[in-house]
Amino acid sequence: MNQPDVSLPTVPYLSEPGASEATSLYIDGQWRAAHNGRVREILNPADASVLTIVSEGGRPDTEAAIAAARRAFDTGEWRRTAADERGRVLDRIADLLQRDREEISVMESLDTGKTIEEGGIDVDDVTNVFRYYAGLADKDAGRVVSAPEGVHSKVVYEPVGVCGMITPWNYPLLQLAWKMAPAIAAGNTMVIKPSEITPVTTCKLVELATEAGIPAGVVNLVLGSGPDAGAPLSEHRDVDLVSFTGGLATGRRIMASAAETVKTVALELGGKNPNIIFPDVDLDTAVDYALSAAFFHSGQVCSAGARLIVHNDIHDAFTTELARRAEAIRIGRGQDEGVRCGPLVSAEHRAKVEAAVARGVEEGARIIAGGKRPDDPELARGYFYRPTVFVDCDRSMDIVQTEVFGPVVTVERFETEAQAIELGNDTDYGLSGGVWTNDTGRGERVAAALRHGTIWVNDYGPYFPGAEWGGYGRSGIGRELGFAGLDEYREAKHVYRNLAPEPQRWFG
Repeated sequence: MNQPDVSLPTVPYLSEPGASEATSLYIDGQWRAAHNGRVREILNPADASVLTIVSEGGRPDTEAAIAAARRAFDTGEWRRTAADERGRVLDRIADLLQRDREEISVMESLDTGKTIEEGGIDVDDVTNVFRYYAGLADKDAGRVVSAPEGVHSKVVYEPVGVCGMITPWNYPLLQLAWKMAPAIAAGNTMVIKPSEITPVTTCKLVELATEAGIPAGVVNLVLGSGPDAGAPLSEHRDVDLVSFTGGLATGRRIMASAAETVKTVALELGGKNPNIIFPDVDLDTAVDYALSAAFFHSGQVCSAGARLIVHNDIHDAFTTELARRAEAIRIGRGQDEGVRCGPLVSAEHRAKVEAAVARGVEEGARIIAGGKRPDDPELARGYFYRPTVFVDCDRSMDIVQTEVFGPVVTVERFETEAQAIELGNDTDYGLSGGVWTNDTGRGERVAAALRHGTIWVNDYGPYFPGAEWGGYGRSGIGRELGFAGLDEYREAKHVYRNLAPEPQRWFG
């Protein structure tokens, strides 16, 4: 099978490797260089080669973007644009995503290391998110509230204002869509700050939004590091909301910083997600799904089923087959046919995964698959790591409790339903989890008892734009997608009208 072209497109915001200049910031309707002219190399994680050169913005650039978004919101026409017109803009963005699907799939694959097939799935998912909010944009004009005779009372919904959006490196296109689509639907303006190591498809989506008719100043983009380019989004008084998807430590800092101006905060901070396997399931199917849950995108997924909890009766057979199939997974460049796991995103991140694996071994967990870099010399320059399976694990171990965010899965044992629930809830996080059983009643009971934002029964991983996404505990605050995802970007206002006011004479 012929693979599509595996190079980045020639576009104004991405400079050729070796370039000393770039215009990758989008502020007030213009692509521009960073205020100080700085640039950053974006590396291909499959071979550490320079993929492109982009602008490296800083605080002055972010402040300029915030000012543009503030003007567009306060004095522009965008927030007063009819809701059905905002919906049509979202539909046009969806059309453009499908028009450029192949190109964007390649861009996402080269930038993040995932396979082109996964990149295509992301584009389709993002398209569905834009279509969902296009349909929702004009469906909720508010409501009339029951009131005494002579009073008209209604609740209306208005945009929050200027929204800061800080997105992660693992799903740069998808995670931006989850924020951007409802924000546009509600009539907000925004400043986007993607991860500094995977900004390519974020630039592309901003380009498509402009082509779809988004006015200048409504969508602004700054690139750069979190401390330099990202921090003003949580600190600045002219930002009304900050939405962040990423790690717990950074989320805490953003929350503390945002408290100074008492701005709205939405946080999605990952998880350590249980995948519980009861003994009445088809073992072949359960193992198949467990592999996908743990190793899709090389485990760099916030909802990865990285914590298997398997019934004693099938533990040995299950783990033997899991290890056999994990060892057979083909690793390689995401652009090569037949590859199922690409590289990790960076050398720094692979070092973190390797350190976590080493801690697991020190704690007494036993590796039965992977646990090392691949032996293939053709992969030596990239940031590859073999899918890894740990057994002999218990919940006291750091490898069981801490999010690794790599191709690593741990396996614990249980005997009773109550034990399974106790183990599944023994985490500081609460993003998602899976339950595998052919007993419908048991599936419902366990799903109800688990304190996680999404529970899959006899499946793992799918989501729908109409179903809210978010977590309990340290997995974050708020929800994305669904009606709640739109409400994150709206303020409710109560308008009370006295139809026949008369003097009250309270004070004579």
